[in-house]
Amino acid sequence: MSTTIEKKLINKYNVSKKLLRAKEVAEYLGVGLSTVWLYAKQGKITPNKISSRVTVFSIKEINKNFNIDEVL
Repeated sequence: MSTTIEKKLINKYNVSKKLLRAKEVAEYLGVGLSTVWLYAKQGKITPNKISSRVTVFSIKEINKNFNIDEVL
């Protein structure tokens, strides 16, 4: 992922909050929403259910597992 795209996403989603919803992860990684859920099923990222309808993902884990340099 290019540095420019990363900076835009960090500004847009305030990635310093450390957790992203599935749609935000999809945009962050440049993949489709179904791919995010596939990655979760494959164990590449861990979904964290914070309520019955809300699942979030750790930006730190995503950066680590996809070799994205942390810009935070």
